[in-house]
Amino acid sequence: MLSRIAESLFWIGRYIERSDGTARILDVHLQLLLEDPWIDEDTACRSLLSVMGSLPPAELEIVRREDVLARLAVDRQNPSSIAYALTAARENARRAREIVSTELWETLNTTSARMPRRLQTEKVHEFFQWVRERAALAVGIVDSSTSRDEAWQFFTLGRSIERADMTARMLATRSLTEASGPSWTTILRSCGAYEAYLRTYRGMPSARNAAEFLLLDRLFPRSIVYSVSRAEDCMSAIDPRADRVGHSNTVLRALGQIRNDLEYRPISEILHELPEHMDAVQKVTREASEAIRQRFFPTQAEPSWIGEIS
Repeated sequence: MLSRIAESLFWIGRYIERSDGTARILDVHLQLLLEDPWIDEDTACRSLLSVMGSLPPAELEIVRREDVLARLAVDRQNPSSIAYALTAARENARRAREIVSTELWETLNTTSARMPRRLQTEKVHEFFQWVRERAALAVGIVDSSTSRDEAWQFFTLGRSIERADMTARMLATRSLTEASGPSWTTILRSCGAYEAYLRTYRGMPSARNAAEFLLLDRLFPRSIVYSVSRAEDCMSAIDPRADRVGHSNTVLRALGQIRNDLEYRPISEILHELPEHMDAVQKVTREASEAIRQRFFPTQAEPSWIGEIS
């Protein structure tokens, strides 16, 4: 497969997943600001921007809910925003038009064209729901109509790496405002995990069980371990190697190290230092993405998506 095509498919997967994950995180936290009068809005908004890898405008002394929406939802110049991700997914599909299906192209093209430039306050939740539905439609089209060849592997590899990153950001926001942070029930719902959690644990969410489910469950598709494992499977299919000693594949080595670190570390220890461990997951996704770029599309600079957990 041409390097240009492989890169476009990889980033289509990442950008679609990024728009979905960002919509979920914003929906939860902006709703929390409305419901909890004791949260300091400026601190919570600045922390949320930091987790999402975005800086607040320098001219603002106090960051409000509306500023977060403008920055992370509809700002077409900010790589952390939903609008940027959807536009970039469409542009990558245009670059790979000879291999992208007509259905996927029309879905991404229509989504980008209908992306609003400003949001009405009373329609914010409907906007986030629309973004999630459009992302689900695009993914469903790929999964139902694409042969499981290199094209599908690169698309799914990008999605899996981005999903691990977004779930890590979601979990990191649990400690944004200390005691006033979102409950574990809220976080599970934002991941679409609440009902799956209830079927698995048969009880109301506790910190230990909810974190364990979103971090380590091998059957739930939004857990970090599931996403990392799927990325490993895709990488092995794209670049099969049978090393006699160790792993020469830097992508597999990075992904395997973080998966083993999470799986073999006590969940109580992870919970105690949750932001630090989620920062480590984000670091690994950046390292894996860079290794993929160098190995398969070395002539292109990687699009910016950097954010540290504060």
